[in-house]
Amino acid sequence: MTLEQIVPWGRSKKEYMQMFNLSKEEILSKQILGCGDGPSSFNTEVDYDGGKVVSIDPLYTYSKKEIMQRIDEVAEEVMAQVRANADKFVWKNIPDVESLEHMRIEAMMEFLMDYEEGVEEGRYVDASLPTLPFEDDSFDLALSSHFLFLYSEHLDSTFHIEAIDEMLRVAKEARIFPLLTLENEPSAHLETVMDHFRAKGYEVAVTGTDYEFQKGANEMLRISK
Repeated sequence: MTLEQIVPWGRSKKEYMQMFNLSKEEILSKQILGCGDGPSSFNTEVDYDGGKVVSIDPLYTYSKKEIMQRIDEVAEEVMAQVRANADKFVWKNIPDVESLEHMRIEAMMEFLMDYEEGVEEGRYVDASLPTLPFEDDSFDLALSSHFLFLYSEHLDSTFHIEAIDEMLRVAKEARIFPLLTLENEPSAHLETVMDHFRAKGYEVAVTGTDYEFQKGANEMLRISK
């Protein structure tokens, strides 16, 4: 896929749990930061279950109406790209393009219904990597879904290192998924990032996940103190 810019696109709690190997216990017991969550329903669903997630995204500078309009603007382009590149996806848990579109719209509508209340409660924060408005060690776990590595053509190695450094400043562990680019190629930044954090004394590992929709995108990067 070739997208001209980073677009808001939502995923569900179930997908987050599979992408990041999150257990129900982790969901309910850990302080979680979602970096670049956009209009996903992960925060909404975890809050409903009694867990605690704070999501950051520059999208949250906008009103509910403006975000809905932006989703309408990008949805057609994204789905057209998926249809044109259907052979690059695994149609197993998601049987076809129409089912995918329904899933994504459902997740994003769930987010939108929660958005204004979540902003008031401090669960949706207008911020973006590589600068986060939180104290050191504010969270147990920082997640990045479909942002770092996926947009390797848009974001260079320096940005990746600075972003992950910031995630690890505010959290004990960072998990990043996927490790492939939009073109289904391994990110050119991955080895540089791994070498950087190993040299700093962090535990660094590539771990298999239960999630694969983009072909070959079934691993995440875990970095912990």
